[in-house]
Amino acid sequence: MAASSDSAADGSAPPPPAAAAPGRRIVVAVDESEESMRALSWCLANVVSSSAGDTLVLLHARRPRPVYAAMDSSGYMMTSDVMASMDKYAAAVSAAAVDKAKHICAAFPHVTVETLVESGDPRDVICDATEKMAADLLVMGSHGYGLIQRTFLGSVSNHCAQNCKCPVLVVKRPKE
Repeated sequence: MAASSDSAADGSAPPPPAAAAPGRRIVVAVDESEESMRALSWCLANVVSSSAGDTLVLLHARRPRPVYAAMDSSGYMMTSDVMASMDKYAAAVSAAAVDKAKHICAAFPHVTVETLVESGDPRDVICDATEKMAADLLVMGSHGYGLIQRTFLGSVSNHCAQNCKCPVLVVKRPKE
């Protein structure tokens, strides 16, 4: 007699059903650009579902401070005050980008929002962070660079679309 699908093959009780999985973990890459804020707004309006228990993670990649020699080619000394000022400015830019994104999210009080600020190359930071937190989806804006700009500057969204382990949704700016 064949075992039914409700019992295990060795006659023991079947494993308990898995608990209902919590909602999705949706990561939105934010920076100070209009494109990333447009992607966030689009995601809130079209992707995130509070009834499913989705969590929105605002991820900001702070570019690391360039490494300067103690004295640059013009003879200017990079003192610790100058370096501290540069770090303070970078922190202020990051805080402003995250605050702006949180303000947009405030219009959706039913959405659970978390923030994460990491330092490093945005391409690597975004891919690493989505993998570490087991993101279900990455949403990001496209700056709409042309071929020449993409060649010299690189495209963060293209890199993430090719290298992230989760699905990537790139929100482009509307044609004008």
